[in-house]
Amino acid sequence: MSASLEAIAEKRGIKYFLISYTDLFGVQRAKLVPAQAIDKMAEDGAGFAGFATWLDMSPADPDVFAKPDPDSLIQLPWKPEVGWLAADPWMNGQPVAHAPRNTLKRLVAEAAAKGYVVKTGVECEFFLTTPDGRAVCDQADRQMKPCYDQSALMRQYDIITEIADAMLVLGWKPYQSDHEDANGQFEMNWAFDDALLTADRHAFFKYMARSIAEKHGLRATFMPKPFIDLTGSGCHAHVSLWKGETNVFEDPAGELGISALGYQFLGGIMHSAEALTAIFNPTVNSYKRINAPRTTSGATWAPNAITYTGNNRTHLIRIPEGNRFEIRLADGAANPYLLQAGIIAAGLDGLDNERDPGQRLDINMYTEGHTVEGTKRLPLNLLDALRALGASDVMKERLGAVVPSYLKLKGEEWNAYSRHLTDWERENTLDC
Repeated sequence: MSASLEAIAEKRGIKYFLISYTDLFGVQRAKLVPAQAIDKMAEDGAGFAGFATWLDMSPADPDVFAKPDPDSLIQLPWKPEVGWLAADPWMNGQPVAHAPRNTLKRLVAEAAAKGYVVKTGVECEFFLTTPDGRAVCDQADRQMKPCYDQSALMRQYDIITEIADAMLVLGWKPYQSDHEDANGQFEMNWAFDDALLTADRHAFFKYMARSIAEKHGLRATFMPKPFIDLTGSGCHAHVSLWKGETNVFEDPAGELGISALGYQFLGGIMHSAEALTAIFNPTVNSYKRINAPRTTSGATWAPNAITYTGNNRTHLIRIPEGNRFEIRLADGAANPYLLQAGIIAAGLDGLDNERDPGQRLDINMYTEGHTVEGTKRLPLNLLDALRALGASDVMKERLGAVVPSYLKLKGEEWNAYSRHLTDWERENTLDC
């Protein structure tokens, strides 16, 4: 943007700006800045104590300055006097190396240096619940197979269409919304774009959905598995690779219409899938989704092994058309920036090393997966996934400072979880 943010604010009627950055745990941190002060903040950044958020810092570290990206400006459709700006954390005059958006920007630049643009779209699934999160929002939403339920969808018409209308106003090109496979669960889709733009929109979408749900007296949660018997919330990512106006994944002569380059990129994802699980499935709760028994609807719709296929939703990666593939591993808790960074890091490794993804499988992995020898399974819990990430030379090299910082903070989170005593333990082991 050539015009100053203050001038833009005056033209659009913006009174305040949210300068927002996303920390390693995917939490959005922000300061509210009057429009009259925004140009100075845009130059210097808004000051934060990094240790007070999920960044790998100590109280002795100097201030973190979140420098807003003017090109990311989104005027809140439900509160147009406020503008949201994605920001990049800086410290001591340098970008914070382990900050998620900084990491993604570095990887986008690495892809660009090779002549590539990675384009992605995300399918954000979420639940609408009561404010305390203990029950779905609609007591009439009780079908065993509620997916695409017209009546349940229309009972939440006001919330879903307010979010969709906001995306239309913002120019995101939303194209469908539906009731998902769990009671109280929904999915909303908008057009794919460059990975950084998709990540910014993904971060804002989560904030927007929560805000609009609260406005209607409900809660929107992206928790992977808020109800143990219902299907969990995924965040499937559709990926393609471009040179200029050409999608280099496309090859009519290739198997399933995918080029050799496409399979190498896919091979990179497969090669690092165990390590990526720690990033794409970042919470203790995540492993109740990807390693779950069948739900009341009859299937989890989540992968449990490292396999790929054609148009078959029981695998980690599916190829629905000859112009992209869909990574079905990530869940609703995935950090929008680290999700895209992980995809690019693994994909570039696949290209650089001409990774072979192996033979695709066209079986139903839920019913026949046990018959295939040598298939790697996904980590069973967050600790196993963190160990896989720590053992991955590819991820340590490609993601850089993110990995040790992430492992440190997530290791502390695992230890905190391990110190927690559950009702299940009392019920089953009190009389041992």
